[in-house]
Order: sequence, then C-alpha cells, then structure tokens
Amino acid sequence: MKLRDYQQKAVDAVFKEWEEHSSTLVVMPTGTGKTVMFAEILRRVQPARGMVLAHREELIWQARDKVERMLGAECEVEMADLTASTSLFHQAPVVISTIQTQVSGPEGKTRMTRFSPEDFGVVVVDEAHHATADTYRRILEHYRQNPNLKVLGVTATPDRADEEALGQVFESVAFDYEVLDAIQDGYLVPIEQQMVTVEGLDFSQVHTTAGDLNGGELAEVMELEKNLHCVASAALDIIKDRKTLVFTVSVKQAEMLSDIFNRHKPEMAQWICGKTPKEDRRLALKKFSTGETQIMVNCGVLTEGYDEVGIHCIVQARPTKSRCLYSQMVGRATRPLAGVVDGLGTSEERKAAIANSLKRSMLVVDFVGNSGRHKLITTADILGGKFSDEEIELAEKEAREKGQRGESVDMTEELEKARRELEERKARDAARKARLVGKAAYSTVNINPFSVFDITPERERGWDHGMTLSEKQKGLLRKQGLNPDSMTYHQNKQVINEMFRRWNNKLCTMKQAKLLKKYGYETKDLPMADASRLINGLANNGWRWRPLEMAGAGRP
Repeated sequence: MKLRDYQQKAVDAVFKEWEEHSSTLVVMPTGTGKTVMFAEILRRVQPARGMVLAHREELIWQARDKVERMLGAECEVEMADLTASTSLFHQAPVVISTIQTQVSGPEGKTRMTRFSPEDFGVVVVDEAHHATADTYRRILEHYRQNPNLKVLGVTATPDRADEEALGQVFESVAFDYEVLDAIQDGYLVPIEQQMVTVEGLDFSQVHTTAGDLNGGELAEVMELEKNLHCVASAALDIIKDRKTLVFTVSVKQAEMLSDIFNRHKPEMAQWICGKTPKEDRRLALKKFSTGETQIMVNCGVLTEGYDEVGIHCIVQARPTKSRCLYSQMVGRATRPLAGVVDGLGTSEERKAAIANSLKRSMLVVDFVGNSGRHKLITTADILGGKFSDEEIELAEKEAREKGQRGESVDMTEELEKARRELEERKARDAARKARLVGKAAYSTVNINPFSVFDITPERERGWDHGMTLSEKQKGLLRKQGLNPDSMTYHQNKQVINEMFRRWNNKLCTMKQAKLLKKYGYETKDLPMADASRLINGLANNGWRWRPLEMAGAGRP
C-alpha cells in the first residue's frame, strides 16, 4: 500500500516528535487514510509490538484489515469473546482492541491487566478526540507503566472545545492536515452548502448541555409535525436524485422523517438507530449502498466508521454547536468515488479527475431558524482551520443570505472571498490612517512579520495553549528582528514555518522583504536572487524606486 505524500509526511513527523516526546497527535480529515498512515508506523516500529485502541466495532475490523495488509502478518483482536494471545512464544505483532473491552471486568482484574505493558512499544489511539475520557486515561496509564512506550493519537475532528484538553493527553501535535488542505490537494471533493430557513425552527429556548444543544429539548423542536414536513419538503426539492444521508437528533424524528419521505415516493427512504438489530442494519445499509434506497435516515449510528463513497448529500436535520460532531457527519460524504484520484501525481490532475467524475462535489443541507444565543456550526467552521473567526463569520453570513434566495455556495470560495474582502478593508483602513498620520520613519515601526510575509495569522489551536518555544527558536526569531514574546506560540510557529519555506525554496528573506515592501514591491514568492538585484538597483539609484523595466523584477 503506497502512501500518499501527506501520509508520508505524517509518518515522518510522528517519528521526529517521538525523539523528544513519548506521545503525539496526528490530525487528518475523514477520508484521507488515517488507518493506512498508522499501519505504516506500526510496520516501521517492528519488531516492537503495537496495540491499537478504538471505541467501535467497525473501527476494529477496518484497522485489522489495513494493518494486516501493511504488515503482511496476522493481527489479533481483543474484543468481546475474541482474545489475543499473551504467550511469549506466540504473540501477534499487533493487538487491536476496543476501549470497552480493555476496561471490562472487576476492579483490579480488568482485561487490560492480561497484557504486560513491557510487551508493547507503541499504543495507537484511534478517534483520539475521545481520549480525554477517564476510561482512555486509565488504559493509557496501564500501558505507560512501560517507560519506553510511545503513544500516537489520530483523529479527524479535534473540536475547538476539546483541543486544549487533548493537549493535556498528548504532548505535541506532529501533523495537522486540514479538510481544506485535502480538498485543495485533490484528495477530497469540494463542499457545497445550502442553508434553508424554516420559520418554525426556534432554538432560542434550547439550553446548552455539555457544550451542545440539549438533546431532549432539541428533539421537541425537530419532532414538531410542521417542522418535519418543512424539512422533508425542502430536502426533497434540493437533493433531487442524489444519494443522501440524513442525521437526526432522536429516533422518533428519524422514523417520522423516513415516513414522510416515503409518502412522497414509496421505498425511497429507510431509517436506523443504535437499537436496530445488526442484521436489519446490515441489510438496510446494503440497499442504500446498491442504490435500492436513495435516502438513509439515521440517529447516532453513522457518524464514525461508516465509509460509503457514493453519498453525494448530507442533510443536517440535527443542528449542533459541536464542530467535532458536525465534521464527523459531513465527513461521510467527502470521499471521491473509488479509483478517481488513485495514481494521479499532482493536485491539478486529481481535482480535474474529480471535476469530470460523477461526484464533482458534495452538498450539505442545513436548516436554520431562530438560533438565539447559540452559534450553530456550519461547513465554514470545519473548512476554516486556517481562516480567522472574522473570515468564517463573514462567509457564513453570505451563505445564509444566498440560502434565503435558494442558492447553494461553494464554502471554500466563500471563505477565500471573505479573506479578500477583509484584506481589502484593512488595506483601505491602513491607507486612510497613513494619510492622517503622514509619513513615518520605516525603521521606527515595529516589524509585523505577517504583513512582511503576506500571510494571515491563523487561529490559535487549543492544544497550543501553554506551549513555549525552545531557546533556539526564540533566537532564530530575534535574529530577524522579531520579539517572540509579542506573539502567541502558534503565531511564532507559523512565522518560523514561513521562514523555512522561504529558505528551502530560495525565496527572499524577511529582511529583504521588509526593505522591498517599503518601496511597494510584491515579495510573497519573490526569488532571493531577484530580491538581491532589486536591492542593489535601489542602492545604486540613491534608494529611489526604480521602474519595472530597470529593476528586472515585479512591482504590483
């Protein structure tokens, strides 16, 4: 199984972090092959034995399949009535187990005590956003009795509210690959969003419980007959013949929505929940996969571990304040069709292949009403990891306005548009202030590295809270005339990464960019050699701006 470029980068980054830390985290979106990535890590640590922990049965079998294919050796499963060998003379290279199995049993004799921590070199925690729970911590404490143990957490959805807590479980973040990165690299399909206003939806009186809308109170709103019919009618108008997955807040809502869909067209929809018998669920999902059923309505079942690349549309009949939950639901439809991007070497080729396929994008249908004090999650939140909160808010506003006109939006385009609009506003404000203040000596102005480098400060991730730079990193920034104490840890790291990007690509340095910016030259991707020629030309011209044809490099 050949790794994709970002998977290889993630693997290399993990081993680099393990040189200084015993635990690290990898963030990769749904559909980008987290299991393949950590299977390669387990292969590379051989002959050290590995333990993979997950919380759902589906994830166990997925992990076993990928790890066995990568290792070329059989793995053992510790789950329910399946037990892995603890014999010194017959040990599989990897044991895959559920969290529930590990902690089952009486106090002091739980099933994890069957295993000696010294027998394992690596523990992988799948869906690591759950790792802050007490059960996970107890298991990790058991295996960490081995002082040489390395721990890897992998997740697609570190919620903003949980990021800081994850930073307490994992010492570092080795690799963070955002949904937008994967779309722009051509590994996931573009995300479109259509917001539908339903007058009867009023969430203003719903309380917040554990960071999300209270399930019982939300169900009362979503189960109202009028709201159900409005949601079903609008969804059918929008999805047309797309294969659609619907998420609901309650079993009753799922059953009633499915019934309303089938009144419009018999047998077009089915519903499942956590209590649906396994065989009935398997048959329902098979009919959905083959296209016999167009709409699958589910309550709390298909958020994790469900892979069906043919899904073209997600209907969010379950409003949420949780970025983690929302991202899991949307992630069920972001994969391109099988074989579309495999073997293609460039992002342009992959994006072109997706654009010419039968699944050019996926659509998220959100239902909005009076949300009151609640900030409900939209696709802008899960795509906006490298955008500011202000840019996300502006993109969401535009999407709502277009939704009222019955239009869908490409949320990536809306975010880029919001960034350009805010940058233009800042430029106009800066020009106005410059006219008011007048010219000032350039050397007296504090250096703003983001302005010099033409990059936008990214939002601080929770796991970075409390982190500090090494003295070597601080010294690197100070040599460039920067004060690391004036920026957050994440901002400092962002500037350092941009410095290395420029050095590795032989682009102009910060000092060169700062000087040339004074004379109005564009420096974002200006080669170092061109920057030197410009500066020499300026010096020879008495530090007066030189026209384009004389300078030999670009000016905006």
